[in-house]
Order: sequence, then structure tokens, then C-alpha cells
Amino acid sequence: MEKPIEVIFLKQAEEFTNSLDINPKKKLFQAMRKTKERLFGQWFTKLKSSDGIFEFRVDDSGKYYRLFAFWDTEEDEMTLVVATHGLIKKTNKTPLSEIQKAEQIKREYFEKKKRDKINESK
Repeated sequence: MEKPIEVIFLKQAEEFTNSLDINPKKKLFQAMRKTKERLFGQWFTKLKSSDGIFEFRVDDSGKYYRLFAFWDTEEDEMTLVVATHGLIKKTNKTPLSEIQKAEQIKREYFEKKKRDKINESK
């Protein structure tokens, strides 16, 4: 049996989603709910030329809402989708700087996780 998927928010992702109006927020959480149910589509896609970065993407009133994320499959009980940060765009193109930011957050997340695990075993 496959492990359940859980979406967790890092601080910047939480601040971003909290700042959204109700309609795009609902759409974003609906995309997350589908992903947790292992339904995949245009609302959650891997970004080309990235190091394992995905994005939840919804549009509302001509704006594109993007929440960047990556997979953490190291947990025993569940698979995590870790949301890093988000942005609102009027175009459908993802800025390279935002992808790089998500990649940096991902590296820091796994480095911290590794340090914490080492400290636990001491």
C-alpha cells in the first residue's frame, strides 16, 4: 500500500496562502486536496529544468497563483509535499529566480533534516 500524501507549508508558503483572497485560496487548496488523493494534472506539475521543484498552479481573474513545492519521501508514515513559497503573476511564465529560490529552500530543508537526525542519534 502506498503511503498517504500530506502537504505541509514552510513559513513563506504559509504567509503567501494566508495573504490570498478567498477564491484563489479555495482553488489552491482544492489543487492540494486532489494531489493528496493522488490525482495529478495541470494544477500540480514539475517545473522543467528544475531540481525536483513542482508548483501548484491555479488561475483566477487573469492572474496565475503559484505555490512552489518539492517531495519528501523519506518519512516512514507518509509522503510529504513541502510547499516553499508562492507568487502571483499576470503571465504564465515562471521566473527562473523563483525556481532557484525554491531549489535553495529545498536544499536547506534537507540539510536541516539531516542535521536534526544526527543530533537525535547523539
